[in-house]
Amino acid sequence: MQFRPCIDLHDGKVKQIVGSTLTDRKQDVVENFVSSYPPSYYAQLFKRDALLGGHVIMLGKGNEDAAKEALAAYPGGLQIGGGITAENASYYIECGASHVIVTSYIFHNGRFDLERLEKLVAAVGKDRIVIDLSCRKKDGKWFVMTDRWTTWSEFEVNAQSIRMLETYCAEFLIHAVDVEGKKGGMELDLIKDLMSWTSIPTTYAGGVRGLEDLQLFNSITNGSLHITIGSALSIFGGDLQYDEVINYFQKGK
Repeated sequence: MQFRPCIDLHDGKVKQIVGSTLTDRKQDVVENFVSSYPPSYYAQLFKRDALLGGHVIMLGKGNEDAAKEALAAYPGGLQIGGGITAENASYYIECGASHVIVTSYIFHNGRFDLERLEKLVAAVGKDRIVIDLSCRKKDGKWFVMTDRWTTWSEFEVNAQSIRMLETYCAEFLIHAVDVEGKKGGMELDLIKDLMSWTSIPTTYAGGVRGLEDLQLFNSITNGSLHITIGSALSIFGGDLQYDEVINYFQKGK
C-alpha cells in the first residue's frame, strides 16, 4: 500500500474539483480548492518526500504548460493524464512523465477501442501505460466514465475485463466517480472488487476523509491496493494533515 499523490489542473491552476461536476460549462464546476501555488511547488514537495506514482491530470484544455512545469520539477516521478493519445504520449514521456494515463482515447464514443490501445502500446510500450478505469455503478455493475466523467461508456469493469486489460498496461488508476471530491467516505464495494480482480499495481481514489479511512482501506485490501487523497488533504485545503499522511505511510501501517 502506497500513498499516490495528485496534481489536478484546471484552467492552468492546481485545483480540487468535485469530479461529477466537470463540464464545458464553467458555471457547473464545483471547486473545493484553488491553489495560490504553482504546479511545481507540489511536484517538488512530492519529490522531497520520495513519493512515486503520483498523477498529474489535465482537466480540459489549457493545462499543458502547467503540466509540463510539474513534470520538469520531478522528472520520472509523476504520471500524466488528460487528453493522452498515441500521437502525444511519447512527447509527455520526453517531458519527464514516468507513465501516461489514458481513458477517453481508448473508450472512444462510449466503446472500448482495442486498435487505439494497441497503437498506444506501440508508441510507448505497455510498461509506460496506466489505464484509468474511473467508474460509476449502474444496475449493480461498474461502468467506465469518460470525457471528464460526464459520459457513460458501455465498458463494464469486472474480473474478465480487468484480466484482458492487464496485458496492455503496467497499472490501473480508478476513481470512484460518485464519491470523488466529496469527502463523504470511500466506495467500499468498489475497493473490495478491485482487490479481488486486479493483479497489477492499482490505485484507488475517492472519498478519503481521514486517517481512519486509510486504516480501513488497508484492513480491507491487506495492502494490495494504493490510494490517492485529494480534497481532504491539508495541502489542498482539507483537514487531513499532509505530514500525518506521510508519517503514516513511512511507518508502514
